[in-house]
Amino acid sequence: MDASNKLNLKNLILVPALITLAITLLRLTGELMNWAPVLFNKQAGGGGALVGISWLIPIFGFYFARKLLKANDHPAGMGRLFGFSLLALAVSAALFAVSIKFLASSRLPFLAGMIVAAGAGLIVARKAWPSLFTVLFTYGLAARIPVALIMLIAILNNWGTHYDVPPPNFPDTAPLTKWVAIGLVPQLTVWMAFTVIVGLLFGGIAAAVTKRNLALAQATS
Repeated sequence: MDASNKLNLKNLILVPALITLAITLLRLTGELMNWAPVLFNKQAGGGGALVGISWLIPIFGFYFARKLLKANDHPAGMGRLFGFSLLALAVSAALFAVSIKFLASSRLPFLAGMIVAAGAGLIVARKAWPSLFTVLFTYGLAARIPVALIMLIAILNNWGTHYDVPPPNFPDTAPLTKWVAIGLVPQLTVWMAFTVIVGLLFGGIAAAVTKRNLALAQATS
């Protein structure tokens, strides 16, 4: 984290975090106002909506990597970076698939499986590029904690947005139990792992582009 400390981690993620929060609030407004569904999908999970913060992950993964590279913080090797990133993706996906197949019928075991899947992926992902991992993890918290809090408010008030609509066949539960199951745990596990791992992969693209540009510059100098 030496380079990210030089950059000041708080300052590095501040603008991306504010942009992310603004889009989160825009999406919430769009869903509450019943704006175009293609932009603001109110269905459970909200997948595919064109207005959403998941689209920012590749952009900010690339951006954070460029900032670290300019601060002379480089991954130990391109093979290590992509290898551990892809391994982290595979580990998380496999464990999550196992959880869906064998644990989905029991809420607490399934949530535990979700935590294990995300945690295992993050442990592996940290080996890819520790500095970028730290930046992405911090950004992920800044992005996902507000979403989790909005989901709590939405659930308590039955807003009918994707922030509070449960998946099909979800049992009737107390609001706080519902929030933990569809809000708190997924936001701080699955979405955190997704943010970090996808961000690392696009950070790897930034590193590869930088490496190629340096090689071309040296070849023509």
